[in-house]
Amino acid sequence: MTDARADRLDEIIASHSRREGPLLPILHDIQEEFGCVDEAAKRQIALALNLSRAEVHGVVSFYHDFKAEAAHKPVLKLCRAEACKARGVEAIVGDAEAAAGDRVEIETIYCLGLCSVGPNAMVGKKLHARLDSSKLTQIIREMA
Repeated sequence: MTDARADRLDEIIASHSRREGPLLPILHDIQEEFGCVDEAAKRQIALALNLSRAEVHGVVSFYHDFKAEAAHKPVLKLCRAEACKARGVEAIVGDAEAAAGDRVEIETIYCLGLCSVGPNAMVGKKLHARLDSSKLTQIIREMA
């Protein structure tokens, strides 16, 4: 790990030092900034929060949003839970996969909490609702 990266991790950790239960906010910020929470980051977090590496790893491995390695291409999270299935997500998956090709990764997730306005997807922190094939493929084209 570079000194600049270690310094930035220290800044992120310090920005949450006065919070009660800072681990999840720290992990989210690190995931957003670096695209992953790798072993070096886990060690640094554990040391700063006086936790074991196993405790930090347990949280990281429990939540699907935290990745051990940064993605090599943009990621679209597509909800395929029951409510989105009932609202037609399965009919648009094929067009989405064709539009994504090898340029965009489509990750299946199960519920973004927007069940009444599905099908839904998320890119970064931005939510997209009421998707049809045309809207979804346009979002994917803009990502690539």
